[in-house]
This record gives sequence, C-alpha cells and structure tokens, in this order.
Amino acid sequence: MMQLPKDQYVDTGLLSSVFNHTTASYKFYWFLAILESVEQVNSEKRFIEIAKHELFARMIANAWYTVNYFHLSFGAHDKIEIAINKINDIKNFEIDERKDTLSSKLINSSSRDIHQILNHFDKNVPFKFLSPWLGTGAERVIKEKSQENYNLPPYSLYNDRILIQPAWFDYFRRNSGLLKDFCYWNLALFLAARNPNVPNIPNKLIRPLKRQSLLNQKKEFWDLVITHKQGSIDCIYTNSKLGIGEYAVEHFIPFQFVTHDLMWNLIPASPSFNSIKSDKLPDLNTYFKSFYEVQKEAVSIIKLSQPKNKFLSDYLVMFDELIPTEKKYRSRIEPLISIAYNNGFEFLQ
Repeated sequence: MMQLPKDQYVDTGLLSSVFNHTTASYKFYWFLAILESVEQVNSEKRFIEIAKHELFARMIANAWYTVNYFHLSFGAHDKIEIAINKINDIKNFEIDERKDTLSSKLINSSSRDIHQILNHFDKNVPFKFLSPWLGTGAERVIKEKSQENYNLPPYSLYNDRILIQPAWFDYFRRNSGLLKDFCYWNLALFLAARNPNVPNIPNKLIRPLKRQSLLNQKKEFWDLVITHKQGSIDCIYTNSKLGIGEYAVEHFIPFQFVTHDLMWNLIPASPSFNSIKSDKLPDLNTYFKSFYEVQKEAVSIIKLSQPKNKFLSDYLVMFDELIPTEKKYRSRIEPLISIAYNNGFEFLQ
C-alpha cells in the first residue's frame, strides 16, 4: 500500500483510508479536482473557498479522456461514466479536448442540462468523501459537523462551496504530486477490477501531452524492409504500393486499447486509410492473413540483415519466438480484439 507523507497538523491516516471500500469512481475524481484547485490558488488567505460547480466540472474533465478515448468501463451504474455519456449527447466536445479547456467550457456552459448533470454529484460526493472523519450519517449532520470542524476534516461543507481548512490546504499544497499519485494508484486498482483483461490501465488515466513519434519505427525497421523489397510494400487494407516516405505506421489493434508502439502490432498502411481506420478494429477474417504475412516477411528480412535490431525484441514481449506460426500469432491477437470490442471499440466497416 502506498504511504502518504506524515504531518503533525492533520490526520493522514484517515486520509489514507478515504478510498477503502469504494464502489464508484467519484471519490477519486473529487479528490483530484480538489488538489488541482488548490494548486491554482494564489492567495494568502487562511481559508480557501472552492465552488462545488467548479469541482464537479474538473471531475468530468479528469475522466473525459479515459472514458471517451480509451473506452474503459467504470461499472454499469457509475455516475462519472454516465455523466460523460450524457454530456456527449448534449454537446459535441472533442474526444481529446484539453483538460483545462474542457473544465472551463463546462463551468461556463449556458446549458441547463449540463449544469443539471454536474450538480447531480452534489447528492453524494462532497459529504461521503468526509466519512473517515465524520462517519456515515445524514448529509445534514455531516455538513454541520464539518462546519464545526469536528475531528478536523479537510474541508467544511456548504450548499454551493467547500471551505478548505488551513492545515489541510498547506498539506495539499506541499504534497500535491504525491497525493495525486496516491489517488491514481487507487483509481488504477479500482478500474483494473472492472476491466480485468484490459492492458496497461495506469497509462489510460491521464491524457498524454503528446503521443510518441513512430519515426524510429519507420526509419530503423520498415524503411529497411521496403528497401529490401525493391522499394515498395503492399498495403494490406488498400492493396496499394507503399514506398519510403509514402506510408503511415498503423496500429493493427488500436493504440487506444493497447497503449504501446510495439512492432508486433505495427504495419505500414496508406496514410489516407490510416486516418479513416482511426481507432477501429480490423476484421481478422479479412485482414489477419495479410497482416501476418507482412510481419513474418519483415522479421525474416530484419533478422538476416540486422540481427541486433532493437525492434526485434518487441516480438518477444508477445511471443516466445521471433516468428511464431500464423495460428499462434492469431491466438494471441484474437482475444485482444474481442476484449476491445466488448469495451466499446467498433469494427472497421
């Protein structure tokens, strides 16, 4: 279990228990929203007020990419996922909208429906988070106890805002990075239990600032293969000839599901088709045989011409040999396709 930094003024033991027995994701995103708001406060005030509406918008913004881009399941009745799906129906925000931009748009939205969705979190989130300090009584009782600073909770609870106590404000400011790690660590465990066969969940919690370039995979692997094949390779999707500088490196199983750039899942493709395919799943009955043949030939070429090529080791992450049989290759990929489909990824039409 991850240990929180100790402090002489606040009870970090109670804070460390805040995610015990969590059945929904809202506590994780509520705490992340508080930490982000605290980080942005530039004030010498002893008491820091934060509007609930702002925190609810930050909750949605923090979960937005995980739900819309990576299609992780939060559970059938989870309020965060339900809220995001409703907002998607109301407003056409971008899937990869920047977090600060999205939260600002939600806060300033004139849509009554969006405000209603955000305010739905007020029914449970703010007062249930305080249960380690104030117990599990009625909301009215918890609110009164928090305003009396009973048992020194992190904040006092009011109708439209929270008031963070000075000692907790100082603790959050000094340790925000570690506290976020603590929150994300527990969130990853929570989501892993609801997505048991989905790979690499920790890397699906935060929108990356920038995707890694595939330039090295091009220059140090596929360009070598194309050169060896007299200057072109066939696109498995369009049957067009692809020369050096005329192709995109495409994830056969979408990056949004696997979240890695390992060579066993990469294939040269027509740039225009790559844009169309996007995060769609390939039909294995249509494309797998061609995909396998290209992979098999490419590995054979690189193995002979550059036996120490670093990208050959990518295949050993998935298989126990560089060139597995077609049957074995498919047997490892097919379950991933099925899981991705069950998590909301669509097949290429």
